Amino acid sequence: MLDAILHFFHSLYNPEGLKELIRSGGAPLICAIVFVETGFFVGFFLPGDSLLVTAGIFSAAGVIPLKWLLLPVMLCAIVGDQIGYWIGRSAGAALYRREDSFFFRRSHLQRAHDFYAKYGGRAVILARFVPIVRTFCPPVAGAAMMSYSSYLAFDIFGGVFWVGAMILGGYSLGRSVPNIGQRIHYVIATVILLSVLPAVISIYRSRHNFSATGHQGPGVTSHPEGK
Repeated sequence: MLDAILHFFHSLYNPEGLKELIRSGGAPLICAIVFVETGFFVGFFLPGDSLLVTAGIFSAAGVIPLKWLLLPVMLCAIVGDQIGYWIGRSAGAALYRREDSFFFRRSHLQRAHDFYAKYGGRAVILARFVPIVRTFCPPVAGAAMMSYSSYLAFDIFGGVFWVGAMILGGYSLGRSVPNIGQRIHYVIATVILLSVLPAVISIYRSRHNFSATGHQGPGVTSHPEGK
């Protein structure tokens, strides 16, 4: 059993393994992975973006019919977020006092909290495209007591937009680029790079601002006597 679990996780981050998982598991497996990633804290490590783009490429090759892939995955992404929202709504402030564990990191929760504080309701949509934040933003919105009707509207739009962009983007690649399936590792690497780029930029800006504030400190605190 343990070997099977380890093999599954290894396949998720191996281009050839991911291809085989999609071939063997089809749309039900993709739906399950998206549902867990968006609905539960344990899903923050799952490769949502690369999985969907790869699924779209395989759909173009006829491995999975697009009609059995697109709408079910959108539905699972939306329902998963609803669960995350209500977990946050019921747990409230206690969520931020929860101890770190193998499947939960308060630093991830804080990152999603800062993202939500910065973008407000738009964060529900934008978070779909940011790994880790995608998993933790729904409970943060719930803990912040965001109006459920507003959350639901943002969530439906975000779920449809994210899944549609990833799967249809992969589908378009599969239809327009010959033998793209044989170079899937390049596609996955590009998707991962684009996914983590916003986080890298955010960290760089934070450090730059902190450094600039540190340099300004002496000048700000010094007050000449003549003034």
